[in-house]
Amino acid sequence: MKRTGRRWEWGLGALGVLLAFAVCEVVSRAGIVRRAYLPPASEVLGRAVELAGDGLFLQYVAETLRAWALGLGLACAIAVPLGLLFGSVPVVDAAVRAIVEFLRPLPSVALIPLVSLLLGSGTETKVALITYASVWPILFNTVYGLGETDPLAKETLRAFGFGRLSVLLRVELPGTAPFIAAGIRISAAVALVLAVATEILAGFGEGLGIFIAQASLATDGTRDVLAGVVWAGALGLVINGVLVWGERRLFPWTPAHRGDGVTE
Repeated sequence: MKRTGRRWEWGLGALGVLLAFAVCEVVSRAGIVRRAYLPPASEVLGRAVELAGDGLFLQYVAETLRAWALGLGLACAIAVPLGLLFGSVPVVDAAVRAIVEFLRPLPSVALIPLVSLLLGSGTETKVALITYASVWPILFNTVYGLGETDPLAKETLRAFGFGRLSVLLRVELPGTAPFIAAGIRISAAVALVLAVATEILAGFGEGLGIFIAQASLATDGTRDVLAGVVWAGALGLVINGVLVWGERRLFPWTPAHRGDGVTE
């Protein structure tokens, strides 16, 4: 039943994409919007497919994915231990809460000039900004997950003489893992947005955002801009799909994924 439901959702999603494609195609070809501003969707999609055979463009995509992976990996390495610390030691959480709440709302793109001055105009700047933006969903999901851990299981281990570290490793960390995975999935999307946006706004280095920025300066570059956007959206869709698949395989007992193996 669950699998049938997912197929229905995928079918509706595909229908929505086709409808949006058709609307953009009709609006452009009917002259409702000038082609200079909105080329037909078929031309944009054709250009996006054509770019798959462009070696230089693929290098740009690979550079964006490299910065994305480095930034997301650093965010995980920072946020998970800090989240476990904040969630396990209330005194530490209270001490740093004001600092965290001050830093969290700061938009990463606003830090581009400062980070560029400190780190230069290389990949380090992109990675730093991606890491900064990606830390927060993982951090707060980890803290929240610890708070949702079964108190009876923790008390049972303590009653049998297990120490604080053993309780953390045997109960709290496994119970928090699905929340951490959800935070990573959210941060993966944030990281991709920051990778492309930083390249567009900073205007340096290589990457998918640089391709989009350069295309926007061309006389007739709208088609290339939209083709780059299609690539960015496709990358985000693939990344999210892979992470959702991983969550279903690793944590099938969670309410969101329970029953995924049923084929009725």
